[in-house]
Amino acid sequence: MSTGSTAPKPGDPGGRTGRTAGPGRGGPRFGRLPGGRLLKDGAPGGPVFRLFARWVRRPLLPAVRLWRRNIQLRVVAGTLLMSLGVVLLLGLVVIGQVRNGLLDAKERAAQSQAAGGFSAAQDRAATTPSAPGQQDGGRTGASVNWRSTLVEQLASGGQSAFNVVALSLDSGDTASRGARASGEVDPAKSIPADLRHSVAQGANTFQKSTRIYYTSGKSSEAGLVIGQRLNDADGTPYELYYLFPLTQEEDSLTLVKGTLATAGLFVVVLLGAIAWLMVRQVVTPVRMAAGIAERLSAGRLQERMKVTGEDDIARLGEAFNKMAQSLQLKIQQLEELSRMQRRFVSDVSHELRTPLTTVRMAADVIHEARVDFDPVTGRAAELLGDQLDRFESLLSDLLEISRFDAGAAALEAEPIDLRQVVRRVIGGAEPLAERKGTRIVVLGDEQPVVAEADARRVERVLRNLVVNAVEHGEGRDVVVKLAAAGGAVAVAVRDYGVGLKPGEATRVFNRFWRADPARARTTGGTGLGLSIAVEDARLHGGWLQAWGEPGGGSQFRLTLPRTADEPLRGSPIPLEPEDSRRNRDQAAVGRAQESARRAAVPAQPAGDRQALSVPPRLPAPSRATVDPTALPGSGARVVARAAADTDGGGTSTASAGGTGNTERGDGTRGR
Repeated sequence: MSTGSTAPKPGDPGGRTGRTAGPGRGGPRFGRLPGGRLLKDGAPGGPVFRLFARWVRRPLLPAVRLWRRNIQLRVVAGTLLMSLGVVLLLGLVVIGQVRNGLLDAKERAAQSQAAGGFSAAQDRAATTPSAPGQQDGGRTGASVNWRSTLVEQLASGGQSAFNVVALSLDSGDTASRGARASGEVDPAKSIPADLRHSVAQGANTFQKSTRIYYTSGKSSEAGLVIGQRLNDADGTPYELYYLFPLTQEEDSLTLVKGTLATAGLFVVVLLGAIAWLMVRQVVTPVRMAAGIAERLSAGRLQERMKVTGEDDIARLGEAFNKMAQSLQLKIQQLEELSRMQRRFVSDVSHELRTPLTTVRMAADVIHEARVDFDPVTGRAAELLGDQLDRFESLLSDLLEISRFDAGAAALEAEPIDLRQVVRRVIGGAEPLAERKGTRIVVLGDEQPVVAEADARRVERVLRNLVVNAVEHGEGRDVVVKLAAAGGAVAVAVRDYGVGLKPGEATRVFNRFWRADPARARTTGGTGLGLSIAVEDARLHGGWLQAWGEPGGGSQFRLTLPRTADEPLRGSPIPLEPEDSRRNRDQAAVGRAQESARRAAVPAQPAGDRQALSVPPRLPAPSRATVDPTALPGSGARVVARAAADTDGGGTSTASAGGTGNTERGDGTRGR
């Protein structure tokens, strides 16, 4: 027996190092991401990721629900977000303008101050005579002393507003000895190398933003450096730099930022409060109208909105009140008309009892004496008796409908076994089934199906469903299925006749509705059976639902709670049967995909296979599953006929026959 996998071999060029496993084979399931990477269950994107996402999303559900239901919250939050964006944008623009203005003013003042210092240094060098006859060392010492004196004189006029640094163009030790700076400035760190290179190469004035460092341990600060190459009294070139701290400008900019942040926050809060007040004036009447509409729908037709003013909201309230008043008047008129109609039907039905009893007695006498009449008169006597029976049935149905309309129907619930009810119903329908050539098959009656219900009403519902299935089953099998699961029990009646067209499953429970008006009734129905049946199901707190497809038959499902007054959450039997056309097509597609998948797996050579011990297959336990799509009321589903479908009769017959044979082979019994 093939295991659907191939064992890896050494040197396999395909690199098959994993097993191909599918659902139900005991191996992990693999998927493929768009990038071609395999994704295993438990990896990101698998069930673990979905569980994590659900765990993260669960605390956010109340906030999301509040956001979706509260329009005032959405408007105020939107206003706050947009206001915050506007304030941030304006703040950035204002801060940028202030920064540029402060820097431009500082730069102009620094350039003016530096230009004056460079001119004074040049004039001093021109008026200071050089000392003749000195050696190189003497000239260097004199030059250093001259620069030190120059730096002190130039820096003395700044009053800590700027610092002056004089550097030699040489790069050796002599240059380091010639470096002079005021205010304990560290020239090596404060003056950028690219600025020194520019000053050394050209005769113009150069400037650059930098950070000013101090040798005394004082914290660094932002600054502006302006430098120029000059000559001292001996004609030796040197570099002179002015360093202007930007501390005051930074303090001013920080003050502007704080002011803008405080003002922006105040403006955002103020705009949020204004938006909340304005939206409340609009939302409050809308909420009031919604509350009044809910109370109107609950039956409190006297509710009205309080109208004040003459604006659009007031006009809306007046229009709403007029609409409510008109609806109240119309509903009262309809209630009175409905009450009169129900009373008329009830009175007429009761009044017809007496003459019908008299006519019945006379018809019985005539019917018993029909043997003494001629054939025509005898046949008339038989027809009179049959029509009187139908008249009595119609009168009983009308009385039952009038009780449901008047709310006078009472439920006499007691624990019953639905199998006994089904047996009684099938026993009564057997003569009709024999005339139609129909076989009634019962499934799921191996275990008790007990529920608290009114046996008379449940039997009436099932009798109506079974008789209708036999009448419309075109001589094919009728399957009655019972099941119980959780807090619900269900009985489904399946036929393989003409079925239902799209939209008919929702109208099949209407009074006096017929799928084919030209179709003759062979059982003398009144057209009220399914209407009474659905009312009986609702009286139990259960569901009566229909499904059908053209040419594929139909299925009616009755679902009742195990315990009276217990709400239903699902049905043990799916509304759409397993042998429906759609389910058969899906099963065929699944089998084709499984065959293709197995064909794609390379077979293992016979010599490499290992004998596997296969345990004996045990029969799967019969377990009823709850239909999660079951809905209260007469919710129905109709499957339209496919365009390329074959003859419905042949297909339905084959399906019905195959199902019947399988069910009888499993131990079920046909009736």
